[in-house]
Amino acid sequence: MSVKITDVSGIDIRFPTSRDHIGSDSVHVDPDYSAAYAILRTNEPGVEGHGLTFTIGRGTEVCVAAIEALKPFVAGRSLDSICADMRGFWRSLTQESQLRWIGPEKGVIHLATAAIVNAVWDLWAKAEKKPVWKLLIDLTPEQLVSCIDFQYISDVLTPEEAIAMLQEKASTKGAREQEMLRDGFPAYNTSIGWLGYSDEQVREYCREAIGNGWTHFKMKVGASNIEDDLKRASLIRGEIGSGRKLMMDANQRWSVNEAIANIRRLAQYDPWWFEEPTCPDDVLGYATIARAVAPVKLAGGEQCQNRVLFKQFLQSGAIGFCQIDSCRLGGVNEVLSVILMAAKFGVPVCPHAGGVGLCEYVQHLALFDYIAVSGSLENRLIEYVDHLHEHFLTPVRMQGGRYLPPAEPGYSIEMKPDSRERYSFPGGAVWAAA
Repeated sequence: MSVKITDVSGIDIRFPTSRDHIGSDSVHVDPDYSAAYAILRTNEPGVEGHGLTFTIGRGTEVCVAAIEALKPFVAGRSLDSICADMRGFWRSLTQESQLRWIGPEKGVIHLATAAIVNAVWDLWAKAEKKPVWKLLIDLTPEQLVSCIDFQYISDVLTPEEAIAMLQEKASTKGAREQEMLRDGFPAYNTSIGWLGYSDEQVREYCREAIGNGWTHFKMKVGASNIEDDLKRASLIRGEIGSGRKLMMDANQRWSVNEAIANIRRLAQYDPWWFEEPTCPDDVLGYATIARAVAPVKLAGGEQCQNRVLFKQFLQSGAIGFCQIDSCRLGGVNEVLSVILMAAKFGVPVCPHAGGVGLCEYVQHLALFDYIAVSGSLENRLIEYVDHLHEHFLTPVRMQGGRYLPPAEPGYSIEMKPDSRERYSFPGGAVWAAA
């Protein structure tokens, strides 16, 4: 019997991380890490696809409503029919003639699209009894490219070019796969530097992370006073020493001119990259900053809403590091297009993972990028945050500052039923007792 999707349901799940300042930055000062969580139920008992889009509290209910709005275009479809035309399926969601008006391909409707599309990939991988990264690298170049919507990006990347890029790396994929299974994928640690942490906490977490083998660290900047940022940067650089890498993230805090002035002052602490210095949609602003603060490179993309904006960031030389987000973009299909464009422009992909479930997601995408597309680990890292992994059936596995490739079928994103129940909002036990 072929697998048929019989129902789509959305759940509002929130974790009270703001109580401990987890995830705090200069703009999002009190985030409750949350998920608009999608479940695709099927005609086969126990066979489900799970996906989520990351949110930070209020507004999650809006994303859940958008998931429900997309339900009629998914329920009733067979998995075989979707997989046979992944590009067509993606466009059936993103180009629906009425719903696209509240996008198109951005905002809440695109976040909901990501949750559903990722749930489909989870279901497909489970049906193939493979993790998503393995499913991706086992697809032929032609099959992979058939998943991508090239509308609006064919001026910089054509399907034929994408196929050729994948074919070029195909004969050596096996060796890189074995390398990843043996060594894992390198990562950097953000959990040491949340803006709401005290200096004492930052010192403690830096020392603990160094003891666990970490070599790359990220700190938050954009405090109310640049002097506070300089003090925190001095503290962290003093703790990690000159031989380890330090990245800085302003989370969109500054105007273009403020960013230039502040990055120049912070440059004394040798940032490996500077992340989200200004508005995430300001391509020309990024390009202006990048020219002014070179050789410091800019990183961006965690709130880049679609492949078209990524195209412009890459075309303009505005970013030196491409930070794909697994559910800000419209799920795996759109992520594939950005990974390929970044490879064409020679910009390393370093996925954003600061949120619930994002580490679980992006390990698959980085593995695919290295094994099938870039073939290089130079300047490539996955973000890691040490929060909330215990709520997943197959959480990430870390060793010596590296992600170990997941072996279980699916997208590693299925939450434990008890966690889904206890942290559902507003009626779950955790919130009812608040």
